[in-house]
Amino acid sequence: MKTMARIGAGLSFVFCLLGGLWILSRANFGSKDDAVNAGIGFYFVGKAFFVGPMLLLAAEKFCRKEESK
Repeated sequence: MKTMARIGAGLSFVFCLLGGLWILSRANFGSKDDAVNAGIGFYFVGKAFFVGPMLLLAAEKFCRKEESK
């Protein structure tokens, strides 16, 4: 269970980061019309650095309690 939780946290980090970077690669920073796309890309990059570690911490805490029973 602990290994699956770590893999899930890693995958969520990687997919959010890659999605955000892909959106940012398509955004035109010179255009005012593309500000929303840039914002969404930055959101996903920031989300990757929050969601992945939080899932990892939650998995570590949950799996410790489960293994001690």
